[in-house]
Amino acid sequence: MDPTQVLKGLLDTAVLGALKDNRTYGYDLVRQLRDQGFSDIADASVYGTLRRLYRAGLLTSEIVDSEAGPPRKYYSLNRAGVSQLERSVKTWDEITGTMDRILDREDR
Repeated sequence: MDPTQVLKGLLDTAVLGALKDNRTYGYDLVRQLRDQGFSDIADASVYGTLRRLYRAGLLTSEIVDSEAGPPRKYYSLNRAGVSQLERSVKTWDEITGTMDRILDREDR
């Protein structure tokens, strides 16, 4: 199984989940995702996902001046984003539960 293909399917949920409790800007989000285990994630994939989720009405954005360089665009979840994250988590739980049963891993 190609992990990059699996990641593509999970990236929306991962980004929404990372934004659940805080607002952040693109590069910091890339670092967070890498620190959480998505070590091979491409910057462009995360930035593209942020733009797509924003256009879909799931995120808000705000330009904030930075002391260390140019202004940064911070993203956070709005109500629609929170609802989408809840639906995605439910789907994830259903899929992992099914796979655990198929692979006889219910005890783990």
